[in-house]
Amino acid sequence: MTMGDPAGVGPELCLKALTAPEILACCRPLVFGDAEVLTAVAQRTNQRVPGQIQTLDDWNNASNATDVFSGIVDVGAIRLSDFRPGEISKRTGSASFAYIDAAIAAALAGRIAAVTTAPINKEALALAGIKYPGHTEIFAERAGSKRWCMMQYSDEITCTFVTVHCGYAEVPKLLSTERILEVIELSAEALQRIRGRKPRIVVCGLNPHAGEHGLFGDREEERLIVPAIEKARAQGLEIEGPLPPDTAFLPWRRRSTDVFVCMYHDQGHIPVKALAFESAVNTTLGLKIIRTSVDHGTALDIAWQGKASSGSLFSALKLAAKLAA
Repeated sequence: MTMGDPAGVGPELCLKALTAPEILACCRPLVFGDAEVLTAVAQRTNQRVPGQIQTLDDWNNASNATDVFSGIVDVGAIRLSDFRPGEISKRTGSASFAYIDAAIAAALAGRIAAVTTAPINKEALALAGIKYPGHTEIFAERAGSKRWCMMQYSDEITCTFVTVHCGYAEVPKLLSTERILEVIELSAEALQRIRGRKPRIVVCGLNPHAGEHGLFGDREEERLIVPAIEKARAQGLEIEGPLPPDTAFLPWRRRSTDVFVCMYHDQGHIPVKALAFESAVNTTLGLKIIRTSVDHGTALDIAWQGKASSGSLFSALKLAAKLAA
């Protein structure tokens, strides 16, 4: 796990994961963070700091035969005097990136089986001069992945995304038949792996009413989305669309659909958060390594108070363990 933004709820959630029987039953959790911060959070939230603590240097220098433990890899990226809980700062943005960087390096080296990320703050990242819009782009670039996409997974609803962190005015020019087909293929591969059978896929249109045969938009459905669906169908995939986004997520259709391919961020994030906020898992498909994440933010208003729900983090850890197995 990465600890996430030190000023947010990530540290207290990571502490919960280190002692939760349901997590210890499926994996050996390791937190890349700062021991000083985690100790302070533990005192503030009436928790304990379990397991071993090793500095990042010691852990990196340990042999693979002896370095497997549950506990904390102390990255040493920030001191308590550098920030205040619940406040955005460049120091916490820099620290949260350091945890991610250390965990990705460990995963690429085969030292850990998967990475689950606690929430970071995009404004803090920007203040620190780190020019990534989010976790997904960091992992894709650091892992050298040319073919990747975001997936929001839950038993209730699962969505993947052709575009993610961009303004709505940018979405149409970022769409192409090749990119849409790529996301369809990644979605099919992931759901086949998770559910053990050929998935049923629905592709959403971009425009209201899926364009209404060119009445709305610039015929993106006919020019870009339909050709991608036809190519996917020719590969033997079970796929439907493009469907009007306002009716794609109705209860009866969700029951018969394994994954919805969405054209932009909120098209899928709104139904996922409305239906599965506590259990949804954000994961990046197409990487050389396994990466899952919570589906919520840093919750600065309740940070370090012991109020944050661990449901999303626990779901993310369980999915990571399942994918690693």
